[in-house]
Amino acid sequence: MNKFIDPELFDLLPSTKLKQVGPNQFDIVIQRKSRIIMKDGKGVLTKVDKIKHHVPKAKVSLRTSAPVCSKTKAFLKERGISVLEC
Repeated sequence: MNKFIDPELFDLLPSTKLKQVGPNQFDIVIQRKSRIIMKDGKGVLTKVDKIKHHVPKAKVSLRTSAPVCSKTKAFLKERGISVLEC
């Protein structure tokens, strides 16, 4: 499957890059050079909630090329969101 899908289907902003990697598996893709901090982590959590509102059994991961703050990584992991580096 592994294709980008329209984020507006999940009431997300059009600038959000969302990739479907399986039937109920999604990756939120953030490609930038600056560090992912807690503010970004809370934004990701909001996006995950919107996705799970439409697909209750969805498994969502964050895929990024940027370094992720250790506190943010722990924050997301506690909430069941895995952080993948690309």
